[in-house]
Amino acid sequence: MKKEHKGAFNKVLEINLTKQEYSIYKVTPKERKMYLGAKGLALKLLYDRMKPGLDPLGPDNYLAFMMGPLLGSGAPCSGRFSSVTKSPLTGIFTHSSCGGPFGMELKTAGYDGVLIHGKAKDKTYLLIDENGVQFKNASKLWGMDTVNVQQELGPKGASLVIGPAGENKVLFANIASGHRFLGRGGAGAVMGSKNLKAVLAIGGAYKIVPVQKEEFAALKKVATKYINSNDVTSNKYRNYGTSANVRLCNEAGILPVHNFKTGKHPDFDKIAGETVKAKHDTKHATCRPCTILCGKKGTFAGKELIVSEYETVGLMGSNLGIFDPVKIAIWNKVCGDMGMDTISAGNVIGWVMEATEKGLLKSNLKFGKAKGIDETLRDIALCKDFGKEMALGTKALSEKYGGKDFAIQVKGLEMAAYDPRGCFGQGLSYAVANRGACHLSTAIFAMETFFHLLKPYTIRAKADFVKFFENLNCCINSVHTCQFTAFAYTLEVPLTKYTPKKILGGMMQHLPEAAVNMVDYSTYTKFWSYVTGIKISNSDFMKAGERIHILERYMNTREGITKKDDTLPLRFLNEPRESDTDGHTVPLDAMLPIYYKVRGYDENGVPKKTLLKELGISTQ
Repeated sequence: MKKEHKGAFNKVLEINLTKQEYSIYKVTPKERKMYLGAKGLALKLLYDRMKPGLDPLGPDNYLAFMMGPLLGSGAPCSGRFSSVTKSPLTGIFTHSSCGGPFGMELKTAGYDGVLIHGKAKDKTYLLIDENGVQFKNASKLWGMDTVNVQQELGPKGASLVIGPAGENKVLFANIASGHRFLGRGGAGAVMGSKNLKAVLAIGGAYKIVPVQKEEFAALKKVATKYINSNDVTSNKYRNYGTSANVRLCNEAGILPVHNFKTGKHPDFDKIAGETVKAKHDTKHATCRPCTILCGKKGTFAGKELIVSEYETVGLMGSNLGIFDPVKIAIWNKVCGDMGMDTISAGNVIGWVMEATEKGLLKSNLKFGKAKGIDETLRDIALCKDFGKEMALGTKALSEKYGGKDFAIQVKGLEMAAYDPRGCFGQGLSYAVANRGACHLSTAIFAMETFFHLLKPYTIRAKADFVKFFENLNCCINSVHTCQFTAFAYTLEVPLTKYTPKKILGGMMQHLPEAAVNMVDYSTYTKFWSYVTGIKISNSDFMKAGERIHILERYMNTREGITKKDDTLPLRFLNEPRESDTDGHTVPLDAMLPIYYKVRGYDENGVPKKTLLKELGISTQ
């Protein structure tokens, strides 16, 4: 019989693979309130344990899997958990969010997270349940793809696994849980470097109960109503998945085409979510629990496959000049089986295609041609032939062969599928995002091009809103719930919903500080408070988001990140899109000093000591 547990467990497993030992770290009330959970708490615990300069693929690197307070509570879209580690692709810290089943199993086994360090002597997997940790031999699992290893570990519980890409330490290898992934920055390579094939959690021992049950239940109804009222969360994503963004991005001129040479293509509709739904009999295949239901599966070439997310469609479809959803779905499957990030893989192939065009290297990969892509993806995962070099990412490739101007990366992380020349705020966000070219740091492109609340071709107000959304998204990823809920929880609340769009947009554009203060994000604050039983004001909640963001930035500056790294590929700074007759490029130099000022950084982009002290971040 399940035991009821109110609020967070405040128990984190610390596992030493070298010694095959584990202990339990007790999260203090102060840490809980200052860092909320999930991403925030993981960063804080790694900051306390890791020295700057260590090798991401060495035994001293930590790999954190952290659950937020909402996981297991039944809050809408709360079946998510975080990973944080030092990235082998970028050399700085990377965070990923995942909606796979592992999180629920670990949480209901009685833990809020796992910190893994050291290196196992032999190929190993971990088994975690309410009684603790067992170290198991993984020799027979080595070499298996992510699907087969999960099947081999059996139906009981849920696991985190790497595929061949992680074993071979591909720098953008990811980690699978079910058909969901901890995607960016090479966390799968970190697992592989530790001789760790899988982590199997068997939960079900506990039932998570909010401390304030009645208030939680009432808020859940309101939050669900918001989600079911918002056009993105109740219509576009629910019906067509995130590839509904294809049409929106093409209209805005920010769809990546031919390695981001241009932002539109006449064949866009062939890969749009609406077309895929009509032609491939799509059904829901979501995280659990979920209210938005954006995940899809469909029938492609006679097989049931996961419908590719927008980022995969953009980077492995239009960016390569491919407008065949069947091919894209198959390549998505290959990457998933091998355990490899589709965003980085698509960018790497796009760079190779252009480098081939320009005569920098020889390959058979050409824009608009599907031939050879399947084999190339497998070569990358297996580090075979030229795939071994492609496995290092676009930054390393361009440093060796040339072509830095069109290596579409920031701080070593390949860019997501939104061209910043059509949304200047997103350009700033990419340049300063903590993990590199991350669209989820702010997703401000939506305000600029989808909702038309901020003018895309101006620098005004962009620094203020990049800062605001960075802080808010750190809260969301620490609470922890789906970032898509922000569309509903901030735009469907009465003050925003019933303010005329012209007035709301005018305030955001011309009075950004006042507009930021108007934003009602209290749904998140209340959910966190009702589940944990800890009282927190909206201002303290958002201050925690700022603290989490600034801590991550400070951790990165200790690794050498400065102003020189807060930049974009020259393609976006100097070359207009072929589809843009007005010739826009990103005016980053004009936005960056404003952003540093509103953030409290010095002229080199380092958080000032006064800011760190104000936020309670120790520099000792």
